[in-house]
Amino acid sequence: MIKAAIGALLAVSLLLTGCQHSEPSSGAVDYPSQPVTMTAGANPGSGFDITIRSVVDALKKEEIVNVPLPVQNRPGSSGADFLATMVEQYRGRDDQISVTSLSMMTNQLRGKSRYGYGDVTMIARLMTEYYVVVTRRDSPLKNLEDLMTAIKSDPARVAVGAALDDEAPFDLLVAAAGGDPASIRYVTHEGGGDQSAALLKGDISVAIGGVSEFIGQVKSGELTALGVLADEPLPGLDVRTAKEQGFDVTLSNWRGLYGPPGMPQSAVAYWQEVLGRMVQSPTWTQIAQERQFTTTFMIGDEFQTFLAKTQADVKVALTQAGR
Repeated sequence: MIKAAIGALLAVSLLLTGCQHSEPSSGAVDYPSQPVTMTAGANPGSGFDITIRSVVDALKKEEIVNVPLPVQNRPGSSGADFLATMVEQYRGRDDQISVTSLSMMTNQLRGKSRYGYGDVTMIARLMTEYYVVVTRRDSPLKNLEDLMTAIKSDPARVAVGAALDDEAPFDLLVAAAGGDPASIRYVTHEGGGDQSAALLKGDISVAIGGVSEFIGQVKSGELTALGVLADEPLPGLDVRTAKEQGFDVTLSNWRGLYGPPGMPQSAVAYWQEVLGRMVQSPTWTQIAQERQFTTTFMIGDEFQTFLAKTQADVKVALTQAGR
């Protein structure tokens, strides 16, 4: 059974500013004393973008961090392009932070990236969110059964919008329906913003991504959710789970923050401490509720154990999906 095959995965699942930078801090008590650039390795409206902006919003509104935290978008290959930049250009720096997710693992395991979590400084896991399949409101597809029937009948006619890392959960869904994942016609996008635009223009038939990327348009009625890959229906989202529709696939994505390789330990400790306070704040609690984030804060050895276990589970899932 697919759920058993992917094991624990189912349960959890920079631009230079133009000024001169000093050498990385080696334990100065005034850290941070300069702006820290916060990067989303994908386009506006993507899960990466929503996550990093939510973090900055909470840190600033709660006055937890007082230096500027400029946010930038550096899209490319679902975060793989900026990951390479972080490894190759920012080693040892304390003023660069980026967001990552399951994509860091799928990109490496599928040969889309030379680098993985072991090549950078993993700071903290922040939260998880479930995948959702959406379409435009006037689509003839009304549920996952309609979608799977259409794909099995004529896969070339069903264009599926997905970031590279979001193809794996859709593969699993098609496999659970008795279809061939290799037949799916994917159209690659850098996240929910691009996918929504493509749906509304009629360029794609459906899209898959994190709930946070589509929840606003689903609630407004602009898009229709066909199914969510959660164990149980999500509060505030009127859509049946895949399991309720006869497809035994439950999958969530984790997101967290990382810094460059060799990031000073004093900076790592600082960010782990302030992020720990942030996830307990009223601002973050409200953001998490609105975006359907489940806060699963984790640092240190616990985080490293989670990463190693999840990487192994992702490998099993990709193999099962023929990827």
